[in-house]
Amino acid sequence: MENILSYFGTYTPAADGAIAGFQFEYLTSLGFAAIVIFLGRFIIDHSTPLRKFAIPAPVVSGLLFSILVAAIKGSGIIALSFNVGTIKDLCQNVFFMCVGYGFSAKLLKNAGGKLCVKIALAACLLITMQDVLGVVVAKFIGMHPLLGLQCSSSAMSGGVGTASAFGPIFVKLGAPENATEVGVAAGTMGNIIGSLIGGPVAAFLITRHHLKADPNDKPDSAKTGAVNPLVNSRMVSCFGLVLLICALGMPIYCLLDNIPKIEMPKFIGCLFAGSIVRNILEAAHVETYVPEMDAIEHMFLELYLALVLMTVDITALSTVAGQMGVILVAQAVLIALFAIFISFPAFGRDYGAAVMAAGNCGWGCGSGPNAVANEKAVMDQYGWHNVAWVLYPSFAVIIDDIYNPIFLSIFSSFIAG
Repeated sequence: MENILSYFGTYTPAADGAIAGFQFEYLTSLGFAAIVIFLGRFIIDHSTPLRKFAIPAPVVSGLLFSILVAAIKGSGIIALSFNVGTIKDLCQNVFFMCVGYGFSAKLLKNAGGKLCVKIALAACLLITMQDVLGVVVAKFIGMHPLLGLQCSSSAMSGGVGTASAFGPIFVKLGAPENATEVGVAAGTMGNIIGSLIGGPVAAFLITRHHLKADPNDKPDSAKTGAVNPLVNSRMVSCFGLVLLICALGMPIYCLLDNIPKIEMPKFIGCLFAGSIVRNILEAAHVETYVPEMDAIEHMFLELYLALVLMTVDITALSTVAGQMGVILVAQAVLIALFAIFISFPAFGRDYGAAVMAAGNCGWGCGSGPNAVANEKAVMDQYGWHNVAWVLYPSFAVIIDDIYNPIFLSIFSSFIAG
């Protein structure tokens, strides 16, 4: 029997009061991740509230899976674990490289430089305010300040991915061992919070200022009707480009990580490499494989979230659940006030600004997909706005993915002393 089990992982017998353990090898672990992805999509497809809140499918099923694993462990049967460390690292770096690859100079030119500057400044200001608020509230309620950061821009504007990446970094700086679990839980709750407040904020602004959509403003798909075909040779070339750019991110990561007193995650190097290569290719009029890159980005994000969520030890959250809730409520109030009194005026006080305010609530308390879902819900109700849809979520998230980790690294190092 042990010989058969060895094909699927490593069994550790019970000893010294600890229960027996079994770690699945990486291919079997990926099989479980696939089940998590399929199950999550099934649940989302059959749940209107979850679709409304724009919760990523792997988050829903991953948490359910982790609850099952925790229940098995808590019953004393066996402690299950998964050999996914290297695969998670790969998925994380590929995903953030693809995010950086979306940062095109043409995008800035088409939208107008002033609006892009305002979006960037607003994003950086929100991230800074989130972290300052989180640390102040954490100290007031007796929570570790680094856990306060995990419940701030790390999990809120950064989302589950950034919180997962910074969890181990914060632990190295002195945070409790459950830092990753706290960040993942906060990011998951942030998705719900952002979806709950985004639509009402936009509706309030539209009603109060009597705003209307331009009937001549239409989606690009409605103008051209074009559909990008799937071509094997292009996918292979794009995937090779992905691997090359990720490798080019390592020298950048090396330079950034050796800045004194700053702990820089590896994916930042990949993000910068993606942005640099994209704009070089465009300047040289070389094929950029944007549709294929977008598909790869979504695939690796889904797999990364599944691997992260299915391996979360939810039992580690019991000691900080109340404190985490206090910080999340404070963050929700901050993002709603920020969207109304800072984002909306800065973006032009028009209908598009109201739509972008809804998107601001989405990524500010959750993620890029959350921002997209918020904006779509508003536009389905009140009308289309092309700039808000095409530019805002992607550009704001790119600025977030660049500034947020850098500020978190500097701020956390300062807090840790």
